[in-house]
Amino acid sequence: MPAYELALLLRAMPKGELKKTLTRISHAIFNRGGIIRNIENLGFRAMPYKTSSHGLVHREANYYVFKIDTATQSVADLKEEYSRDVDIIRQRVFKMNENMQSSPCTLAEELLPPAYREEVQKMVEVGKTQVNRFTYKFKYNSGLDYYPFQK
Repeated sequence: MPAYELALLLRAMPKGELKKTLTRISHAIFNRGGIIRNIENLGFRAMPYKTSSHGLVHREANYYVFKIDTATQSVADLKEEYSRDVDIIRQRVFKMNENMQSSPCTLAEELLPPAYREEVQKMVEVGKTQVNRFTYKFKYNSGLDYYPFQK
């Protein structure tokens, strides 16, 4: 089964209702033969702009990202069901690339200063081999013995 990321914006609601909504969302995935790999709560925050959904204007939302494995045919069913759900303001489904799934990340590498990280050192080496196209040097091939714009 392919892997997907399901990004959800849920309306502002108490924790009890939020728990019921997340359970309902999860059961919809399970009923279609999907597997939830990870649920990431990005918190309750203000939206970048006001959004109207199901006849209401929303300015704040609960942000969640589900990492799921499900059949391709069930993605359209999930999108259609979530579009009818009054608790979901926005929902987007993104297919994950295989290299995104298997990229291991260690805390020790992330805590290193940028100069000591392997990917930064590779970028510096690539930068040293490239010609600097931003510095322009005047070439005296005009046939004159002097630079005419100098005072």
